Amino acid sequence: MSGTYPSTQSFSAIGFTSVYYNLSSQSISGRTQVRNIGGQRFEFSAEYPPLTRAEFAPIQAFIMAQRGMAETFQIVLPSISSKSGNATGTVRANGAESIGATSVTIDGLTGTLKAGDVIKFNSHSKVYMITADRTGSGSLSIQPALVSAVADDETIAYDSVPFTVRLNNDVQEYNVGLSDLVSYEVDFIEAI
Repeated sequence: MSGTYPSTQSFSAIGFTSVYYNLSSQSISGRTQVRNIGGQRFEFSAEYPPLTRAEFAPIQAFIMAQRGMAETFQIVLPSISSKSGNATGTVRANGAESIGATSVTIDGLTGTLKAGDVIKFNSHSKVYMITADRTGSGSLSIQPALVSAVADDETIAYDSVPFTVRLNNDVQEYNVGLSDLVSYEVDFIEAI
């Protein structure tokens, strides 16, 4: 892993996508069968407002150091990585959970975690989304299913959640206008 994405300049917009992997077939009668073959990841694109060359330089240097899709790094996304509820406290798993579970029993939560917020278990590189509000201790519903087991008392990040990502392609392009301002959009894919 090669560090944390620069946050010196703010994005003007973020496109956020959840991708599941399914096989589907449709018969002549219109019946559709869908089978989940496992796996999910988040992808996102981020757009900057026009930047001066000096403002863009640290971003460009970091992007170059990634060698296209070769390196992984962490990024905290404005709004998306932040809780929307009033949760406080050190939240921990209350008991171990196995791969494939879609709920985790938690304790240490004061206030509410809201559906649509993201969380990350201390030992995971994967980020999960909360699918139902959770106030206080109890069962926290998440998607996708756990890709790794969760240990008893494992801490859970629920605010400023870092995504482990890589660039979504090997080609990075930016434009410099006649006013010497840089236009740049970058695409990320979750690295699991």
